[in-house]
Amino acid sequence: MFYLNQPIVSKKVVFIPSGTINNIISHLSQKGFDLSKLDSLLLRAIGLPQSGWIDIGTNSLTRADFLYKLSNAKAALRNITLIPGETTYIFLNQLSANLKLDREVLQEEYDKQSKIQEGAFVPNTYRIPIGITESMLIEILLKESSKQMKNLSNKIFGSYNEKKWFNYISMASIIQKESANNEEMPLVSSVIYNRIKKGMKLQMDGTLNYGKYSHIKITPKRIREDNSIYNTYKNKGVPPIPVCNVSIDAIRAAIFPAETDYLYFMKSKSGTHNFACNYSTHLDNIRHATK
Repeated sequence: MFYLNQPIVSKKVVFIPSGTINNIISHLSQKGFDLSKLDSLLLRAIGLPQSGWIDIGTNSLTRADFLYKLSNAKAALRNITLIPGETTYIFLNQLSANLKLDREVLQEEYDKQSKIQEGAFVPNTYRIPIGITESMLIEILLKESSKQMKNLSNKIFGSYNEKKWFNYISMASIIQKESANNEEMPLVSSVIYNRIKKGMKLQMDGTLNYGKYSHIKITPKRIREDNSIYNTYKNKGVPPIPVCNVSIDAIRAAIFPAETDYLYFMKSKSGTHNFACNYSTHLDNIRHATK
């Protein structure tokens, strides 16, 4: 009884891996919980812990309550969706509002845990436990995203080189911002490659939809006044930092562009783009789109 009434300090939300009781106790011990082989024996009497997120509900409780909750409690989960093309700045705003987390702390944790300024997250719908800390949330999202990126890189290249990979992510982020749909992505990619090959500036509005400007309409005034690395009207080549978080389709398009001679594209009245190999045809496309 003395042992069971000893206090246990816990996070309010705890992740329990699947596996044997001994493996679970070992995992929790590695995470800083004061547990022993005796706890394994006690859990066998209480019942096998559930795998997944456990809502402990408090930071301080008795050992008996803690072991009981490992087997009987379950965390409430909420779906959080990161859409392709969204910036990390806007996504952190979304996480803060939906999960009642501190926006400033989320940014601090992202800056601390990620070497990548932008584009480190893979767009997806994530099941997030209510009550999770800012630090744990960023850790989970970064680990899951990194795992997906490494798997894709190994599938395509047979290896993962972070510098090379994020060069493609930078290009994919422009493709993501500029394309009307997934089918257009290899065509937009070909325009980027073709313009770079000819020494032309990319001059793409989507590169200015970075950070907090993710959903801001790009105007001639904005193009003139923006002196960031993202302004492809002023700077040659692909920005060294991605514009946004990108989909797998955009990454594939960056790696495997269509074989075309296209140098220009213009959004049509239907919402898709008309592509052109020469400037005169591009001007015709502009006139048709603005009639």
